[in-house]
Amino acid sequence: MKINKFYVVMLLLALVAPFFLYPVFLAKLLCFALFACAFNLMLGYVGLLSFGHAAFLGTGGYITGWLMMNSGITPELAILLGTVVSGALGALYGKLSVKREGIYFAMVTLALSQLVFFIYLQAPFTGGEDGMQGVPRGHLLGLIDLSDNMNMYYFVLAIFLFGFWLIHRTIHSPFGQVLKAIRENEPRATSLGYNVNDYKWVAFTISAALAGLAGSTKTLVFQLASLTDVHWHMSGEVVLMTLVGGVGTIFGPVVGAGVIVTMQNYLSGGELGNYIHIIMGFIFVVCVLAFRSGIVGEFQKVWKRNFG
Repeated sequence: MKINKFYVVMLLLALVAPFFLYPVFLAKLLCFALFACAFNLMLGYVGLLSFGHAAFLGTGGYITGWLMMNSGITPELAILLGTVVSGALGALYGKLSVKREGIYFAMVTLALSQLVFFIYLQAPFTGGEDGMQGVPRGHLLGLIDLSDNMNMYYFVLAIFLFGFWLIHRTIHSPFGQVLKAIRENEPRATSLGYNVNDYKWVAFTISAALAGLAGSTKTLVFQLASLTDVHWHMSGEVVLMTLVGGVGTIFGPVVGAGVIVTMQNYLSGGELGNYIHIIMGFIFVVCVLAFRSGIVGEFQKVWKRNFG
């Protein structure tokens, strides 16, 4: 009941937040929170560190942006197709990478992500270094005008809640329990008769699709799809978000995304804007050395130690 009440409070805060904060900033935060949650499904619950998740974020964004600019379909269909294409790309990349472990898995995902980056850099439909600009938001279901920032925010919130629910349901299902067993002791899981590569592949595909969902939504929010979303720097940022919030915790990536996005937003326009990557690197080092469980993980430890 405590967890349910917590989620209810968080939902109520999310519903009233755009009346006090800029809706576009909050929508951006939700997009990156979903991206971080999708990444955490792999790192936190399967134990696989992917350095290539930006490929799926960017793919969803480019597909949705192109469809909105050229096909005239409604935004929900464009987002759905962007998610499907990202999931299909994840299924392909998963087949190529899940048989590897540790640093080899990370390097394979990084290499495949860079391949996607250079394809989008050269492809004529992406706009190259200029990106896709002026992507129309359209009308949700042909009725609700998403050019209104409040409407856009609540649409993004609904998408985030769906993605968060799907991840929550996945990790608390029998399938999720097998993923945790693979993370803790893969040889033991294999000895129990589980085909661990198939489980990893399905988890990778789900994670890629949700990352694509985040990227598709982000393109509509900013009306822009660019190489930034598919660059390896973005893959590094989502690792940082997850570590800061707490790897292997359901709410940690949301907190981590909130911290990083807020810091970037408020520091980029000030005197410290030129040093933002140095500050982020410092935060990463501090988390690794002193707070390895992240903000949520450390809070859970303190709560259990004092309130049991």
